[in-house]
Amino acid sequence: MTERLAELSALREQAVRGPSERATEAQHAKGKLTARERIELLLDPGSFTEVEQLRRHRATGFGLEANRPYTDGVVTGWGTVDGRTVFVYAHDFRIFGGALGEAHATKIHKIMDLALAAGAPLVSLNDGAGARIQEGVSALAGYGGIFQRNTRASGVIPQISVMLGPCAGGAAYSPALTDFVFMVRETSQMFITGPDVVRAVTGEEITQNGLGGADVHAATSGVAHFAYDDEETCLSEVRYLLSLLPSNNRENPPSVPCEDPADRAGDALAALVPADGNRPYDMREVIEEIVDDGDHMEVHERWARNIICTLARLDGQVVGIVANQPQFLAGVLDIEASEKAARFVQMCDVFNIPIVTLLDVPGFLPGVDQEHGGIIRHGAKLLYAYCNATVPRISLILRKAYGGAYIVMDSQSIGADLTYAWPTNEIAVMGAEGAANVIFRKQIAGADDPEAMRARMVKEYKSELMHPYYAAERGLIDDVIDPAGTREVLISSLAMLRTKHADLPSRKHGNPPQ
Repeated sequence: MTERLAELSALREQAVRGPSERATEAQHAKGKLTARERIELLLDPGSFTEVEQLRRHRATGFGLEANRPYTDGVVTGWGTVDGRTVFVYAHDFRIFGGALGEAHATKIHKIMDLALAAGAPLVSLNDGAGARIQEGVSALAGYGGIFQRNTRASGVIPQISVMLGPCAGGAAYSPALTDFVFMVRETSQMFITGPDVVRAVTGEEITQNGLGGADVHAATSGVAHFAYDDEETCLSEVRYLLSLLPSNNRENPPSVPCEDPADRAGDALAALVPADGNRPYDMREVIEEIVDDGDHMEVHERWARNIICTLARLDGQVVGIVANQPQFLAGVLDIEASEKAARFVQMCDVFNIPIVTLLDVPGFLPGVDQEHGGIIRHGAKLLYAYCNATVPRISLILRKAYGGAYIVMDSQSIGADLTYAWPTNEIAVMGAEGAANVIFRKQIAGADDPEAMRARMVKEYKSELMHPYYAAERGLIDDVIDPAGTREVLISSLAMLRTKHADLPSRKHGNPPQ
């Protein structure tokens, strides 16, 4: 037994050490940590339990039979984050460049199955070059098994992908199926075909970062939800995100003690939001004034910046906030904003996170590009997401709420549980100027002074149909509130709605617009 234990200890040491010190140094020289160093940063100290550490591939040909390292290039297991169980797998770029083979894939399949069975989040630390070419179709089938499990776990457990190296092909598609994608600038990339293939097929010259770097996916494609400058910060933020999510869809997000008074007055809010609907302001400042300690975690911060989607707490309870951002495109809804908000609303709904919607929206963005790009079907995604959501939903109209955008942004008519407005609200089919030009076209055209007549008609339309209490008089909003009391009103309303129960019709699933 003593001999066997010594042999086991030597094998484990070999597996943990990896292929060589030179390979580790090469990884560090690229500004990247090893798989085990990353796991140590992600999980609570000493909590990691590894699975199938001694697994090796059985492939032959192309020299593989002479190169059979332990772990087969992926470290799998579970541990805790803030004391809560989290499953993890991490590609080891030092072994086969992190490429996926049959044994490698089987290890990932097992940990994904365990995560789903245990009802705990799954975090993948991705640093792999796609399918292992030497193993051919067996490697491709391994990716198929991962995709199937990503889909089966969708909406059941949180799935977080952390991109920490160059990931191509299947290594990029699995993260695209998960709930959140984190990237690190300069060292991580995602693309279906790399720069060499792009050059060969199209003749275009582009770098890896230019094609699929963190900034590209965070600001242009919308593939990445978060981007950071280094791995340490990135993994710290993954831990923070996990603290805002439940372990699975049968639980509520974890609450925390709150020292920020629930009845704290937001006296600054009235000054933050100009009464003039044409003047911009930063909606983030409004959010920070309302939520606990001004702290929130914005999702897709640099993509579709005309809408804000962020996770925060109100009186220690997690909420998802969707808010128009007047600083960008006046806060209009367009194709990208609709897609961004729709996915966020769906995420909140599946993980039992109440949704607070802050409206200041002049409508949908007009234009040929938007219409030809499918704003109708893309805008319908947001409408579908809100209509389908069964979590507590509260909307608050700060200023403008015009036309179809007012309806889509969780109006009472599509199922918001409670709708509030500030005294600066304007709810209408369109702005007063546009409405007057349509309704009073003949009077304006026939007047001796058309501009004076237009101004008089605009004033008349505002006084008749756009005064702050028009919607309240018709029961379309529940109350007009003092901005300073917003935090207290939201917290008390959410407390009442905490036991909300709503059933959807019996069906396999809906058929949302694409």
